[in-house]
Amino acid sequence: MKLPEYEQAVLEAALVNVLGVLGKDTCRSEWCKPLKGGIYEFRMRRSLHSILSEAGKSLPEDLRGGVDRRVLLRVFCILLGGYDKKRDPSPKRQNREIRAVRRELKKWREKERRKED
Repeated sequence: MKLPEYEQAVLEAALVNVLGVLGKDTCRSEWCKPLKGGIYEFRMRRSLHSILSEAGKSLPEDLRGGVDRRVLLRVFCILLGGYDKKRDPSPKRQNREIRAVRRELKKWREKERRKED
């Protein structure tokens, strides 16, 4: 589904300035709500201006003077880890990161099973 331009800008700002900064700690913040089955809801309930000013940034020129309204967006995801492949593109690093994420997923699933018991 394609989002309207403003909603796309809000989503991008939240991904870069919230998820990109907090990483998986986003899941322990107001921005994220755990759902069952390992899925999280990344929740955007703010305006673009609000997200950017909290990050110490200003609105892009093409959106200044335009409508700045609060949105209600949800992105469903599983967030276990990540890394900057550009800094270390080696297959060894990639495999190590994938193994780490698989361990995190296994731990998370075990924890969820214990909750259900």
